[in-house]
Amino acid sequence: MLTDLRHLLRLFAIGRCFARQDALFLLREAPVGAGARSMLGLFQTLFGRRRPDLREGERLAAALSDLGPSFIKLGQVLSVRPDLVGATLAGDLGRLRDKLPPFPWAEAKAVIEAELGAPTETLFAHIETEPVAAASVAQVHLAETSDGKAVAVKVLRPGVEAAFAEDLALFAWLAEAAERHVAGLDRLRPRDVVASLRDWVAIELDLRLEAAAAGELRDNFRDDADVLVPAIDWQRTARRVMTVQRIAGIPIEDRAALQDAGLELHDIAARVIRVFLKQALRDGYFHADMHHGNLFVSPGQGGRLELVDFGIMGRLDMKTRRFMAEMLGAFLTGNWRRAAEVHFEAGYVPGDRDVNAFAQACRSIGEPILDRPVTEISIGRLLAQLFQITETFGMRTQTHLLLLQKTMVTVEGVARSLDPEINFWEVARPVIEDWARDNLGPAARLREAGDALGDALRRLPTILDGLDALAAANAEGGLRLSRDSLALLAEAQATAAAKRQRPLLWSIWAGIAALLAAALLLAD
Repeated sequence: MLTDLRHLLRLFAIGRCFARQDALFLLREAPVGAGARSMLGLFQTLFGRRRPDLREGERLAAALSDLGPSFIKLGQVLSVRPDLVGATLAGDLGRLRDKLPPFPWAEAKAVIEAELGAPTETLFAHIETEPVAAASVAQVHLAETSDGKAVAVKVLRPGVEAAFAEDLALFAWLAEAAERHVAGLDRLRPRDVVASLRDWVAIELDLRLEAAAAGELRDNFRDDADVLVPAIDWQRTARRVMTVQRIAGIPIEDRAALQDAGLELHDIAARVIRVFLKQALRDGYFHADMHHGNLFVSPGQGGRLELVDFGIMGRLDMKTRRFMAEMLGAFLTGNWRRAAEVHFEAGYVPGDRDVNAFAQACRSIGEPILDRPVTEISIGRLLAQLFQITETFGMRTQTHLLLLQKTMVTVEGVARSLDPEINFWEVARPVIEDWARDNLGPAARLREAGDALGDALRRLPTILDGLDALAAANAEGGLRLSRDSLALLAEAQATAAAKRQRPLLWSIWAGIAALLAAALLLAD
């Protein structure tokens, strides 16, 4: 009861914050009834104020900024999707990426010294007291180490952990209530989504883990001319402080500076898409926060991308990468039957659904977007259609794909901001085809079989040692089982006899019988 009351008060505070910043326009434009609209108007009258001097996006950005890091991240995602919220609103939300109010240098200095166990004067020959960037989770100070290396020092905001914990508790409460009271919503697995969000936040709030992520990504792109990942200074890195090699590229959102440097915006946009796909497909490990504030371009390196902020990373196992490549490849070639089949093979669509009907649904999604610039695609209508199709075919939310989906949306948004005419699918085609040739063809299958055989051979000595032990025990007077083991075996045998239709239990017993037979043969 007290928990419910606390969360209700938090929701009230959120609503009052939106009203205070005159940012309730989003709710007023939602498809709600007249009664709800009247309540919103009353709420605005009682707790809000009118701010006609500010654009809607500026008011929304102010409200999200006041509400803390979780809401700021929502604004960051919306800021790269002008096709969803409009160009003006997206531009105003862009200030949430790295232009937030900084916290005082005295607090940052205290965190650095407490975490690294030494005065800043000892750690750095020079460190700037004014941050070069301030975002929702941390701010960054430029510095020079005592041995002359130019670095950037990232420091977590004081109290950010508590703010995230409060928001996550609210989200979990809302997810549970929605799943319990809204029919059919359990298919979207809101509680699992919040649990995934909690895992991502835990990593983002420990800068040692972010440093390790940067090191792994740097290894993956060590010989790639498309990307620079800055090196980590591990001697000056701890849980709440991270020191990295300083980069000097042009912010990717500064179109004028990029053009003045002689760089082609289309080429940079295509490189952003290519680099993301290399991470996701080639490595199965990708930067999952590739918004404008985390991307820079090096003019002296032919437009090489420079990445920062590795707090949110995603992993894809080989099975998921195969699904992704085959699904995208099927859409690119208009093979709607294959697009449907890979969804069934991955288990994303229940097996009792009609694959031909799902292929038809895939065609309805894919045909309107093939070979078309993004400016001619109604993303809002497309998303509504996708949601309707997932509901029709009983598809459950795949939480392990949430980061991938979020990043694809962000990457496409960044690419569009550089070249509104770019077609994500056409840029993706050669990367997907190259990966598929290396990983889905006969040679790849043969290589996999060889790997599996090698793994089996590596485990063979352990298996033989186990058989030797069983044979020795049998030679000494037979295998002896404890009373507890005999009781468990008897119970399992009775269960297996009563439920013969369960092949898993039979396979277990067959394995035990085979092992015992082998032991007896070896004993002879």
